[in-house]
Amino acid sequence: MQPYLFPYIGYFQLINSADKFIFYDDVNYIKQGWVNRNRILVNNTDFMITVPLEKANSFCLIKDTKINHALYNKWKIKTLQTILHSYKRAPFFDVSYNLIKEVFDKDYVFISQLSIESTIRTSEYLGIETNFFISSGRYQNVELNREERLINICRSENGDHYINATGGQEIYNKEYFRERGIQLNFIKPLSITYNQFGANFIPWLSIIDVMMFNSREEIKKMLNHFELI
Repeated sequence: MQPYLFPYIGYFQLINSADKFIFYDDVNYIKQGWVNRNRILVNNTDFMITVPLEKANSFCLIKDTKINHALYNKWKIKTLQTILHSYKRAPFFDVSYNLIKEVFDKDYVFISQLSIESTIRTSEYLGIETNFFISSGRYQNVELNREERLINICRSENGDHYINATGGQEIYNKEYFRERGIQLNFIKPLSITYNQFGANFIPWLSIIDVMMFNSREEIKKMLNHFELI
């Protein structure tokens, strides 16, 4: 999967369901995607936080897409203040906020570094023991087409079962993978709800929101609330 910024819980369900998780960072950056942005809760509605980038475009690989450092520090301060004011009354604010701040405070050049760090640190917090790898530099297969690259990665890792997000159903064919010795499934998160200050529930926000309102033990139960299709 592409590295996403503090992704939603379905992303962590995908990580938790796998023996090995590959950050797919040597594919093209997609504008309006989730590589550098996500949604949190502000004033009982969803609010987008977006890391500023330098000349981001779909002709550039994710791993080569730079953070705009002229804007980043100001953005970081403002975003942390927004998170503070929005979630300071949440039951698990302190531990969640400290994790987020530690991630944002590190020095990065590329957005992939920040997004990967946000995911790995969150996974460690949740006790997920999946092994992480980064596709760039590990696999020499950029000349292959979309399906064959994934099959090549599975074979390189001695894997015969590949799990993708539900959006992959529009792109990947199970029979094509099966003919090449790979079982393909898609992970479908089931409905998850929890108390967000007693207001109308807004689903599928960033894992930031989930961590603010739920204990690690509660989130671990959520990680198994999905079905494979």
